[in-house]
Amino acid sequence: MTVKVRRQRPRRRVFWALVAVLLADLLALSDTLAVMSVDLGSESMKVAIVKPGVPMEIVLNKESRRKTPVIVTLKENERFFGDSAASMAIKNPKATLRYFQHLLGKQADNPHVALYQARFPEHELTFDPQRQTVHFQISPQLQFSPEEVLGMVLNYSRSLAEDFAEQPIKDAVITVPVFFNQAERRAVLQAARMAGLKVLQLINDNTATALSYGVFRRKDINTTAQNIMFYDMGSGSTVCTIVTYQMVKTKEAGMQPQLQIRGVGFDRTLGGLEMELRLREHLAGLFNEQRKGQRAKDVRENPRAMAKLLREANRLKTVLSANADHMAQIEGLMDDVDFKAKATRVEFEELCADLFERVPGPVQQALQSAEMSLDEIEQVILVGGATRVPKVQEVLLKAVGKEELGKNINADEAAAMGAVYQAAALSKAFKVKPFVVRDAVVYPILVEFTREVEEEPGVHSLKHNKRVLFSRMGPYPQRKVITFNRYSHDFNFHINYGDLGFLGPEDLRVFGSQNLTTVKLKGVGDSFKKYPDYESKGIKAHFNLDESGVLSLDRVESVFETLVEDSPEEESTLTKLGNTISSLFGGGTTPDAKENGTDTVQKPSEKAEAGPEGVAPAPEGEKKQKPARKQRMVEEIGVELVVLDLPDLPEDKLAQSVQKLQDLTLRDLEKQEREKAANSLEAFIFETQDKLYQPEYQEVSTEEQREEISGKLSAASTWLEDEGVGATTVMLKEKLAELRKLCQGLFFRVEERKKWPERLSALDNLLNHSSMFLKGARLIPEMDQIFTEVEMTTLEKVINETWAWKNATLAEQAKLPATEKPVLLSKDIEAKMMALDREVQYLLNKAKFTKPRPRPKDKNGTRAEPPLNATASDQGEKVILPAGQTEDAEPISEPEKVETGSEPGDTEPLELGGPGAEPEQKEQSTGQKRPLKNDEL
Repeated sequence: MTVKVRRQRPRRRVFWALVAVLLADLLALSDTLAVMSVDLGSESMKVAIVKPGVPMEIVLNKESRRKTPVIVTLKENERFFGDSAASMAIKNPKATLRYFQHLLGKQADNPHVALYQARFPEHELTFDPQRQTVHFQISPQLQFSPEEVLGMVLNYSRSLAEDFAEQPIKDAVITVPVFFNQAERRAVLQAARMAGLKVLQLINDNTATALSYGVFRRKDINTTAQNIMFYDMGSGSTVCTIVTYQMVKTKEAGMQPQLQIRGVGFDRTLGGLEMELRLREHLAGLFNEQRKGQRAKDVRENPRAMAKLLREANRLKTVLSANADHMAQIEGLMDDVDFKAKATRVEFEELCADLFERVPGPVQQALQSAEMSLDEIEQVILVGGATRVPKVQEVLLKAVGKEELGKNINADEAAAMGAVYQAAALSKAFKVKPFVVRDAVVYPILVEFTREVEEEPGVHSLKHNKRVLFSRMGPYPQRKVITFNRYSHDFNFHINYGDLGFLGPEDLRVFGSQNLTTVKLKGVGDSFKKYPDYESKGIKAHFNLDESGVLSLDRVESVFETLVEDSPEEESTLTKLGNTISSLFGGGTTPDAKENGTDTVQKPSEKAEAGPEGVAPAPEGEKKQKPARKQRMVEEIGVELVVLDLPDLPEDKLAQSVQKLQDLTLRDLEKQEREKAANSLEAFIFETQDKLYQPEYQEVSTEEQREEISGKLSAASTWLEDEGVGATTVMLKEKLAELRKLCQGLFFRVEERKKWPERLSALDNLLNHSSMFLKGARLIPEMDQIFTEVEMTTLEKVINETWAWKNATLAEQAKLPATEKPVLLSKDIEAKMMALDREVQYLLNKAKFTKPRPRPKDKNGTRAEPPLNATASDQGEKVILPAGQTEDAEPISEPEKVETGSEPGDTEPLELGGPGAEPEQKEQSTGQKRPLKNDEL
């Protein structure tokens, strides 16, 4: 191992470089303060954001809905998402992809791939020989992997969040099903990379729901453990979770609430989708029965008709949850034939009887994994849309043996809210109340390796070893270290899943490969050759199961130790230098100190041993021998990983996918910009043509002007119809700018005339009030006058000038025809009002902060009484004399000049012409200083 010696840079340059980096980080942070969460369900998604001033808000989509379908329509020249894509499912079912998350992280031979193909036969799935996965083949030119399709959806969710937050967003927390294994979680992370999102965490949707429940019930959590069961049946799967809430003591923040996942049970295919598919099959059979004698084709062979039936089955399932029967109706189902049939809840429950029998399964799994009984469960809370089916609630209530099921949580939005709370907690831009989350490992992970052992002298055999790395239901995130002893050469070990006996045979086939990674170590033998005299402490492998539940091997090290005996202690150069510096700053013994009888206590050096008190130091020739100490040497070992479950996309392929999605996004933005330009041009043409016939526009325009504008508008409309399809965005914007320039004068004249009445009325009111204020100010007696003559004269001048300007401008405007550009402009009126208001506000400000002057006394020392006819405003306030001063005391002489200022406790003075400024002291026109009056002190 070589050691490079770097030249030291000047400290000043390093300092400014650090300052620049910090400023750049602060600027970047200020631009992207908002964070988001995506609750990614099988059928729909919910997006939530947190930004300054907006705590935990669900994002509305473009249709102002809080829930967005997870559907993508991919055509040659355009894409559709959400509700728009859902409507396209009927017209183009082959290009409309849904429930594609079921294919994430699965190879082509996985049973779920065959199940997906059976449910949606309209989609063509092609084989990827490199990763053994499948792709969607939309057309000969269009092919997308499930990760790429998910990346599109995540990018769309970010655009919704950014539009709602009105700022860019990159940080996100994404929910995933708790039963996702390592391959499925890595697939979601790759999709997020394609979308350009920075994933703060993949949070299990059941954990996010539990967090949301706890956050909004923080006050109900105490030191007594509370066990809550969440039963979540969504569209694609069912998960049952047992959560324990309790106040715990933390090192950082003292007593804080905590949720701990105690037990988990799930069924990957039990959900609302399977119920809808069975309803669809039932309706398809009824339709075929109605057309049995007409030699008609089977409706199941028509993808569009089956898409219509699936949509109707979804509606029917919802209606039958609240009604005993309902009429299914589809207009023009196939071959222009309408379909109408009655469906009852009893029939629906018979169709799904075996599904309802599977409802208690996840409950039993959760109880077994938590090693708990139903008596320990305080409450069972329903989550997920499919739990609204009455039969599901009936079977579940019987299985849990409770009086009722809890419905005190938003079943649709709880996971999104919990995930966005976690996003705010993980972000550096927000400070939230701590809530400890202890998630649990669902699939145990272990390390397997073989080594040669000598059972008898000369008899060697291979022994297979297993070491549990992360146990089932153990907490995570967590780091672990496995030490391999008795290895002095390169070797391999394997990372696999542990005991998965809790999964059934079918679930094991869906699970995929139980082998994760083979780790090949290189350099073990070289490390032993490098340290032949050291004792090996083993080969240490450092593992990390992060917040997203994704396993990684951080590093592998070969560790050695030996005992080192230090030479007799001598003062090092640094120690001598330290002693010298210490003496310069008063650390040594000075002559003055000796003379005063005080001795400086000498501290032993870092390597010296403290001796007994009162014992003189040893002579310089007698050196102290330090005890032997351990020296630890660490050598990093080379690692080669062979992924066995599902290979990740190579970096070059990932970069291609990122570029592909960016190109599609750019194309969509260009299309939206063009459509916006075309719509703006079309709207301007129609609106302006209509305005030309309105009286207010005819009043300010001549016949010739209107004919010119109308002709240009008609020509633009014809051009838009004939050539607008092939026109570029730039051409459309240029055409609109040309028309606006043509109509600019007409619109300006109309707008000015609309503003005149309001602006002139406001100006008149201000002039009248200003005149009244000036008149009142001049009536103030000289003894109480607070305004100078200069100030009142200045206000009078502004009032007169404003009156004169208004009358002259109105007279000039009256002489002009309405078709000419007006001379009376609203902006000029506003400017005059601002100038006048500034003068008035100055005087009002001065009056507000001027203190009343005390009344003078007569020669007998008594206060002069006001005349009988004086009003209350003419009478001065009673002045309380300072302590120790009598009324006979001589009055305090007035200073020649005192600066005017606000007293403590006064309100903030308004600015001159705006808030915050104090009135300035104006000088008299003579230029001489005048003595300030008492009220100006």
